[in-house]
Amino acid sequence: MRFLPLTQDNRAEMLLRIGAASIDDLYGDVPRDKLLAKAPDLPRHASEIEVERTLGRMAERNIDAGSAPFFVGCGAYKHHIPASVDHLIQRSEFLTSYTPYQPEIAQGTLQMLFEFQTQVASLTAMDVANASMYDGSTGTAEAVLMAHRLTKRKRTVLSGGLHPHYGEVVRTISRMASDDVVSLPADPTASENILDQIDAGTSCVVVQSPDVFGNLRDLRPIAAKCQAQGALLIAVFTEVVSLGLVEAPGAMGADIVVGEGQSIGNGLNFGGPYVGLFATRQKYVRQMPGRLAGETRDAEGRRGFVLTLSTREQHIRREKATSNICTNSGLCALAFSIHMSLLGQAGLQKLARANHANAVKLADLLARIPNVSVLNETFFNEFTIRVKGHAARVIEDLAGRGVLGGVPFSRLAPRAGLDDLIVVASTEMNTQADRTAYAAALKGLM
Repeated sequence: MRFLPLTQDNRAEMLLRIGAASIDDLYGDVPRDKLLAKAPDLPRHASEIEVERTLGRMAERNIDAGSAPFFVGCGAYKHHIPASVDHLIQRSEFLTSYTPYQPEIAQGTLQMLFEFQTQVASLTAMDVANASMYDGSTGTAEAVLMAHRLTKRKRTVLSGGLHPHYGEVVRTISRMASDDVVSLPADPTASENILDQIDAGTSCVVVQSPDVFGNLRDLRPIAAKCQAQGALLIAVFTEVVSLGLVEAPGAMGADIVVGEGQSIGNGLNFGGPYVGLFATRQKYVRQMPGRLAGETRDAEGRRGFVLTLSTREQHIRREKATSNICTNSGLCALAFSIHMSLLGQAGLQKLARANHANAVKLADLLARIPNVSVLNETFFNEFTIRVKGHAARVIEDLAGRGVLGGVPFSRLAPRAGLDDLIVVASTEMNTQADRTAYAAALKGLM
């Protein structure tokens, strides 16, 4: 039997207390076209063993990322994670309180967060980083809100090279606050004139590099125009390994840098949990969302760690908080920090070079196939190809031939009109045999 603790009278009493006429009123902020008109066509109930069997049959329809040549990216990348990462994150030093309110019993967690922040600040060439966000997309939306607080303006410009899912999160958050968002059209060739969109009413400009199509972007002209107009430049990345080879956003004048850290220490995990990286200039630190761990000395002069800033809604700031992010991605941040420590600067650079070299080899192979063209002049480990026919169908056909060939851009932005584009990623995990198999399969479809 189902256990339903609330009666109709209980529900009516709660609705009366909050001033709502019906349960539907609680969803008033949700756009009407996002609500289902009727319940989905799913079995209403089943036993546990029946559910396991059903889900097992569904799972068998998938091609596992480790069982076929894998060239999928677009914000989630397959990298090698040393076995030592999983071993170390389970050590007792890190099994302290989940939220380190009492620093005297949470030094392992706090020191890890401090080291993580140091690594992120160094990678991005920024002054200060927080103790992580949920992921890159929500971190981007938080960066926009932070820019609004700093500039006292409400107009955001989104580059056409920004990952469509990141842009959608920004638009969702902005719509609730009635903020103005200018979204430039998807731009596979990075030829957009974003400078003309920046004026005295602009709060911030959001630019991704490498962008969703794989293009590397020079942020300096955009940073200069933003500075001249009193706006802030938010630099976004989805592939953190790229920072081992390309110039850091902070060195090109970014005011806020935000991105996805999944590639370091964290597996694909079917899309999550991931870890958002967030860094900014020292002068903006008090408007940075989330929390910040700091180093101090205890009464006996020993090195120690505490939460230095934590302007979250569940703390004393309440409605004045910079964010309603209630936590950080602690375990994912720990895995990131351990893997980053094992790599070191030289290891990260070596890893990044291997990624770029593999991607170049693959692009050269695919470019020789009739009816296939590589759009990018420069890229890191991800690039875009144009194919004959509908890209989504090509990807399905490639999967039928045992190759996971990338992401059709139409899956990210169905209304962009770019149905013949595939975004392809190649990491250190891809072998020459993988590349050859991909080229042969794609040639057979063209």
